Amino acid sequence: MNWKGVIPAITTNLDADLAVDHAALAVHCRWMIDSGCTGIVCCGSLGEAQTLSFEEKIAVVRTSVAAVGKRAPVVAGIASLSTTEAVALAEAAAEAGAKGLMVLPPYVYSSDWQEMKAHVSAVIGATKLSCMLYNNPAAYKTDFLPVQIAELADEHSNLHAVKESSGDVRRVTAIRAVVGRRLEILVGMDDAIVESIYAGAVGWIAGLVNAFPAESVALFDYASRGDKVRAAALYEWFLPLLRLDTVPKFVQLIKWVQTEMGHGTPHVRPPRLPLTGADLDHAKSVLRVARKMHPKL
Repeated sequence: MNWKGVIPAITTNLDADLAVDHAALAVHCRWMIDSGCTGIVCCGSLGEAQTLSFEEKIAVVRTSVAAVGKRAPVVAGIASLSTTEAVALAEAAAEAGAKGLMVLPPYVYSSDWQEMKAHVSAVIGATKLSCMLYNNPAAYKTDFLPVQIAELADEHSNLHAVKESSGDVRRVTAIRAVVGRRLEILVGMDDAIVESIYAGAVGWIAGLVNAFPAESVALFDYASRGDKVRAAALYEWFLPLLRLDTVPKFVQLIKWVQTEMGHGTPHVRPPRLPLTGADLDHAKSVLRVARKMHPKL
């Protein structure tokens, strides 16, 4: 499992009847890899995992694996209300061909370190797959502190990465200070990527990459190799789009932009609804300016 580079958290293609469009999903996965991405994360928050059944999630994993073949690894997002189901999902994803797992705390229930550690430990230990812990306290109300992440790394030899989405770039250096090089640090908030790379992050679980893969890969490459002039220029252009990844309607917004760029459909499952009103007007404005000012890569 390669936890470096740009790894899209892919959207889940849905048809007009809101069923998973596996043919379109396969095309999308191949486009991401063709554009220079280093892997695929499916069944994450952006993939509307909360609205997918157990069987649908595993079917999405199978389609993604078949689409990219040996060209890149597929990572399955593992999130559930119950530890028992999360473990079963991890085991099924391994059987379906996933090469890695993105391990989330349980939906809704947020408790102390003892309970959250027991939950993620059960998932990490369910298979031999390489695992990435997902820390997103704003979304899941569970904050895995650097010292706790180090404790998990000490106890699980297959925990190899952490997706840091607290929004605090200082966490990158704080995690590195306690884990050294035992874990790869990836960023999960689009509008913090350049700062986080400069702080030591080596991967990006990206959102707007679903609509702008070439631009995402270029930005990551510029920042990673220290080309600050090109990175700053591309980041300035990209930021209004990247900020669409950080608001409650990020799924609808990214799917809408993706569709406008000629890939996928804007369909989302309830309780999400299609963009309207001020949300749609804002998305149109951001994309209009981005198209007009698009830089040469």
